[in-house]
Amino acid sequence: MALSKQEIAQRIAKELQDKWYVNLGIGIPTLVANYIPEGIEVEFQSENGLLGMGPFPVEGTEDADLINAGKQTVTVLDGGSIFDSSTSFSMIRGKHVQLTVLGAMEVAQNGDIANWKIPGKMVKGMGGAMDLVASAENIIVAMMHTNKRGESKILKECSLPLTGVGCVTKVVTNLAVLEVKNNEFHLLERAPGVTVEEIKEATEGTLVVNGEIPEMDF
Repeated sequence: MALSKQEIAQRIAKELQDKWYVNLGIGIPTLVANYIPEGIEVEFQSENGLLGMGPFPVEGTEDADLINAGKQTVTVLDGGSIFDSSTSFSMIRGKHVQLTVLGAMEVAQNGDIANWKIPGKMVKGMGGAMDLVASAENIIVAMMHTNKRGESKILKECSLPLTGVGCVTKVVTNLAVLEVKNNEFHLLERAPGVTVEEIKEATEGTLVVNGEIPEMDF
């Protein structure tokens, strides 16, 4: 059975390590803050100038002045800090973030990512993703494996305008966990009830399958 957006975020949360600084992009990545594993401390950074971001607020407790980069209301943990955009991007460009989690419309087998523009549609600009993909050394993408037409978004080459080149290290979709290595997608885990054959059929890029592929463990 394919994963929900919440389950994708829950699986990515297992990648978190103690004392890491983590940037969460817009969309599915923001949900990761709700699933921090027990026994570790993680500082979530939002590029609009927030460090120490907590889970989404309970309905009725929202503060309109506390938002993430996607303009969603968030909470701030004890000890959190708020600062200007230049300080936030100094942190990103200075490589002080150990993990970046981004959404994407397409990912290519060489690690290219397209996540900011669909030709013909109005957008305000690439935003902070440009800095994140240029500076981060550990990028996990959270996305659906196929689009609404059933076409693969895990590709040999991206067809949409690129955000970054050769920068993605891992992809977690509603069907699988994939590692990007040696210009190929390496299948690490599959969603519960999803077969390897189903993942192959949904993947346009080169997919390497070695041995028995375990189901994801939450």
